[in-house]
Amino acid sequence: MPEMFNQSAPSVPRESLVGFLLIFAPCYFFLLAVAVLGQLVGIHWRTWLSGAENSQNILSGIKAAVYTFMSHII
Repeated sequence: MPEMFNQSAPSVPRESLVGFLLIFAPCYFFLLAVAVLGQLVGIHWRTWLSGAENSQNILSGIKAAVYTFMSHII
């Protein structure tokens, strides 16, 4: 029987996680507010946010848009 090694994911420094959350959380809530406002008004908000064009629901669209936005600013 082959030996099984317990390989865990590489540890990420705490500072990186805090920095990620300080960028991700405000962007997520801002874009969520834009999407909810657009949904209430009846505007096609998915075309405004890159990455959200083919999303099935609002939360996955916002998450995709935030990751796309973060890749441009980092």
